[in-house]
Amino acid sequence: MTSAFLPQAKKAAARTLMAALAVTAIAFVIFGQRADASAASRVAEFLPKAQPGEFFQGAERFGELAGEPPLAPVYRGDDILGYVYLNSDFTSAVGYSGKPIHILVGIDKHGVVRGFKLVDHKEPIVLIGIPEKKVVAALNALIGKDMGRVAAGAERPPQVDIVSGATVTVLVMGDSIVRSAVKLIRSNRLGEAGLASAPAHAATTKLDLSKREVHDWEALVGDGSVRKLQLSVGEVTEAFKQAGLAQAAARPESNTPGDRFIELYIAPVSVPSIGLSLLGKSGFERMQSMLKPGQQAIVVAGDGLYSFKGSGYVRGGIFDRIELLQDGQGVRFRDRNHSRLGDLAAAGAPRLREIALFVVPPEFSLDLTEPWELQLLVQRSFGAREKATLPFNVGYTLPKQYLTVNEPPAPPVAQSQPSTAASPAAQPDASAGTFPDEEPLWVRMWKMNTVSIGITVLGLLVLTAIFFFQDWLVRRPKLFGWVRRGFLLFTLVWLGWYANAQLSVVNVLTFTNSLITNFNWEFFLSAPLVFVLWASVAAGLLFWGRGPFCGWLCPFGALQELTNNLAQWLKVPQLKVPFGLHERLWPIKYIIFLGLFGLSFYSVALAEMFAEVEPFKTAIILKFAREWPFVIFALTIVSLGLFVERFYCRYLCPLGAALAIPGRIRMFEWLKRYPDCGSPCQRCAKECPVQAIHPEGQINVNECIYCMHCQELYHDDHRCPHMIQVRLKREKFQALSSPSLRSDNDRGPAKPVITHRGAPIPPAPGKAEPTKQP
Repeated sequence: MTSAFLPQAKKAAARTLMAALAVTAIAFVIFGQRADASAASRVAEFLPKAQPGEFFQGAERFGELAGEPPLAPVYRGDDILGYVYLNSDFTSAVGYSGKPIHILVGIDKHGVVRGFKLVDHKEPIVLIGIPEKKVVAALNALIGKDMGRVAAGAERPPQVDIVSGATVTVLVMGDSIVRSAVKLIRSNRLGEAGLASAPAHAATTKLDLSKREVHDWEALVGDGSVRKLQLSVGEVTEAFKQAGLAQAAARPESNTPGDRFIELYIAPVSVPSIGLSLLGKSGFERMQSMLKPGQQAIVVAGDGLYSFKGSGYVRGGIFDRIELLQDGQGVRFRDRNHSRLGDLAAAGAPRLREIALFVVPPEFSLDLTEPWELQLLVQRSFGAREKATLPFNVGYTLPKQYLTVNEPPAPPVAQSQPSTAASPAAQPDASAGTFPDEEPLWVRMWKMNTVSIGITVLGLLVLTAIFFFQDWLVRRPKLFGWVRRGFLLFTLVWLGWYANAQLSVVNVLTFTNSLITNFNWEFFLSAPLVFVLWASVAAGLLFWGRGPFCGWLCPFGALQELTNNLAQWLKVPQLKVPFGLHERLWPIKYIIFLGLFGLSFYSVALAEMFAEVEPFKTAIILKFAREWPFVIFALTIVSLGLFVERFYCRYLCPLGAALAIPGRIRMFEWLKRYPDCGSPCQRCAKECPVQAIHPEGQINVNECIYCMHCQELYHDDHRCPHMIQVRLKREKFQALSSPSLRSDNDRGPAKPVITHRGAPIPPAPGKAEPTKQP
């Protein structure tokens, strides 16, 4: 009967596999056609959502779309001020959702970006979570930037500000605006823009390092060697009012508007004359010894009610109130770039409360011969956790007396030869979306996060060692307890709250959707830590199932377990869910996942909104700084976990369900069991923190979080009944084989052996009988 059944089963399996392949092929065809259909330009669809004045001041109307990809001319009267185009027509702009981000961009005839408008996106972190205006504000750094110089290779592409929690989304948006503008300019469709390359025989300006005169404070301020920004409390309050931040305006630092808010001075002390004047000879020489070739240093000094240093550099090592800007790029200083100065050496210099010497990081090339700025971010707190920020810039242009101009020789008279086109090497790279000497966005992201990636990889190696040497660790329960709690703290604090590397079911939906539409590795590589974690989770599924992530690498899971441990330490009563009810609650998370998965084929954006059933974004990414309904939901989930350990992981987590399905393909069985586990002994089943062990003894790998508590019991000869019997037999054998104990047995009966539960087991006077445990 069995032999007859096997061929039928194989045929049924083959038919099922062929049907699945056919459905997959149809899905690829259907969704592939949908993707091709959506490739057409949508600028005509989005243009009615915008007004001409949003892109060009004084603009009155849009003209007819022309060209391919289409451009919309923008008119004031009969004059063309510039053009509006859709970024996704020129370059890829796939965001965190796996869907294109559509931005209308206004660019004038000279290649300068004049405005933009975000018209369509499916980014979950912006739809629900971070306000869209905050993301758009980060992109405002691109307005006024000359993309013609970028297209010519004369400047590096400008960078946008980073928004915590939406880093990938903001960088993709900024990158697509820059790349699309460059591609449009290189197509020569703007007429007057062309490529704004510098003349081949232009004069060059360099620092004159031979000038080393020492000047007093009055002379330095008078000729512009030292630049100053002075603000009163009233001026700052008025600026907040003008920006529409009434709550911040109502919280001034002083009740007297005329009080000095800040008096800020800046100067480049790597210029010899300025450095000798402000630092003195010995201080200037010490500063020079710190600089690498081509590296610059500046002095920032301030006084008043507001500190330009703030306290962020104490907590995180970064000065978050000042930023150095040049050519659309910026850099913030860290504590390793900073040296504190007691006073300034220039004669007549005022006594200032804060004086700092900052060495410009080597990755930021500050050209002192060109204008640069120091941006002061003024922050005011209001409400419980709200904070408003306004930028104030101090511009700096190096006085001409510190510069020298080298006039190039006149070009030779051209011979009577046929004119030839410029060599390819002299022309900018006109390939789609590629800048001269510019790396792809994902490469820059990996370089920006080198340290974080290294720490994450080190943590993964430590976790791998824990798994491979688990037998050695679980034999030492106290050591293993500290190791586990320490790793969970690392996962929660560093991986979750600091690095925002919380995986989500949204990642699964996005990846699946991208496979059937327009898969692109570059998008997934743009989030390095998330990519590294998903790679490790994929490898872990082959070895251990879903346990490595759910039990060790999930920040929200770590938050639940650590808070429950604290609750147990505080004697909070723990609720034990009856196993019959428990196994009927298991399927809820699978139903939630399948619902989200099916909904994602209809609308990824809608599925991502319903994915708010995950409290990860609220509790981990945004650190509870969110609208009150989301905060209440997240706190409710965490509160339930105080009474039922890992309540959310057990019954509601769609990501855990998504990982449990492929987790069944694991190649090894690392968790050890005895034949009598479950019958009659049920100790592991009763003590499993998530009730993943059936009363009959088998472990449900779909629910196991690999906490290894059962493995501690497996080796414990004072708690595991099987090991207790082994120990008692060993002790009895040792007693019988010991001469001193044999003589004692001759004198009288041996004392009863007491087990860990207090039940005496009387010794047999003759042949040893097997010990039975209740």
